[in-house]
Amino acid sequence: MSKSLLITASILGCIAVILGAFGAHTLKELINENQLRIYEKGVSYQFYHTIALFVAALLLEKYEVKYFKWAGYCFIIGIGLFSGSLYLLATADLTGINKTIIGPVTPLGGVGFILGWMFMMIGSININKSKR
Repeated sequence: MSKSLLITASILGCIAVILGAFGAHTLKELINENQLRIYEKGVSYQFYHTIALFVAALLLEKYEVKYFKWAGYCFIIGIGLFSGSLYLLATADLTGINKTIIGPVTPLGGVGFILGWMFMMIGSININKSKR
C-alpha cells in the first residue's frame, strides 16, 4: 500500500513541477495577475501536500498505522479538489468553464487537507501501539 502512495506522490510532484513551469512561462501571458496568484496557490498547495503524502507513505511503511494510509488518501483527494479547482478557476476565462460550478469544490479540497493532517496526528499518537 505504501508503494502505491509513494508512486502517486512522485506523479503528483512531477505534475506540480510541470504545472508550475507552465504557469510561469505560458499562462502569465494569458491570464491576469489575480488569476495567476490563484493558479500559483494551487501549485503551492499541491507541492506541500505531495510532500505530506510522501511522509505519510513512509510512516505507513515503517509503522503500519492505518491512519497514515487514510491521511495519504485525504491528501490525494485534497490535491485533486483544492488545487484542481484553483487551476480551473484561474483559467476559466480561457477554457469557458463555469466558475459558479467550480468555486464550491475548493473548500471540499481544503477539508480533505485538514482531515489528512488530522489523520497524521492520530497516526502519530498511535505509533507506539503498532508493530515496528
